[in-house]
Amino acid sequence: MPMSTDTLIVVLGALLGALIGSFSNVLIHRLPRRESVAFPPSHCPNCQHRLSALDLIPLFSWAGLRGRCRYCGARISARYPLVELLTALGYALLAVLLPWSAAGASLLGLWAMFTLLLVISFIDAETRTIPDALVLPGLALGLLLGFANERTGALIAGLPGVQGALAGALLGAGLIALIALYGELVLRRFRERRFPEFPVSYQQVALAALVGAWLGVVWGVVLGLFSVALNVFARRVVRLPEILLLLGLLVSIVLGVSGTGPGVIDMTQNALAAAGGMSLLAALYWWTQPDEIESEDQDYDPVAMGFGDVKLMGLLGAFMGVTGALVSLGVAILVGALVGVVTLSLRRENKLPFAPLLALGALVHLLYGAQIVQAFQALYALD
Repeated sequence: MPMSTDTLIVVLGALLGALIGSFSNVLIHRLPRRESVAFPPSHCPNCQHRLSALDLIPLFSWAGLRGRCRYCGARISARYPLVELLTALGYALLAVLLPWSAAGASLLGLWAMFTLLLVISFIDAETRTIPDALVLPGLALGLLLGFANERTGALIAGLPGVQGALAGALLGAGLIALIALYGELVLRRFRERRFPEFPVSYQQVALAALVGAWLGVVWGVVLGLFSVALNVFARRVVRLPEILLLLGLLVSIVLGVSGTGPGVIDMTQNALAAAGGMSLLAALYWWTQPDEIESEDQDYDPVAMGFGDVKLMGLLGAFMGVTGALVSLGVAILVGALVGVVTLSLRRENKLPFAPLLALGALVHLLYGAQIVQAFQALYALD
């Protein structure tokens, strides 16, 4: 009996995943070290010997060599076969959840998202950084995937169209940005930021959120960009009263609840989207700037959430829409809290990278997102 197209894609997806997983290991190793991912060719990091084709067969080479370099005998990290295996299984699982006959090119987009999240998770776990070279192009890819989703049956599976992808990116990034802003305000004990970045920083994000709540997303971003232009013209940071901006946003939401202004739902959505838009524009700007050498004795303001998490939530929102971003964040917070309680009870260090938790949340959404949303809707109906 001939194999169906969907079954064939599952098998091919697993094989392709193993190959992509091998390249993912290159990204995980080289990107944090700011090395080229193309040159030199694959080599042993210990003896620098160039690897042959027999050394690069996914899964089998590591097993055949018993986890050691053929040329110098140095140990090869078990991360290499683990990443290859996870990618193969992930591709196959996604092909089962979203068959090629229904999803078409959207399945390719989800495979790309899975690869990005896996690579980012391993890099974040090892270095506590999220490379812009992955997350920002990945976000753009998620937005482009919205066009493919509108032409396939992927919309039925909950993947967003173009407007949903854009809304997800803006609201996802804006939500994490505002969590960071209020968290850092508490960490600073309600004092103003001492070291705002030039020419764009979280201060412009706070301004965009407040203006956006009242005047809409476009005006929020425009006023944020005006503040950036003022900094450039003055050649220094023209400080904004961040405390007043954030307190003003809270007062605005309260007024929206009472019926003042556009209404609490619109004000909240516009504030989040404007904050997200300003955050992502700031991310694009800083991506184009040369990396600065950080001094160990350099002073910084307290950090509540890394800015990489803001960009990563934008990526998740672009690929999975507003609902997917919210479910992913909820799962990440829940799992992080549970793990935190366990580590504290064991008196161990409690510093969890957030990217792997968000990636886990994204996977949970793809598997059980519809059921989770239905459960919350049922609870809301009971209230």
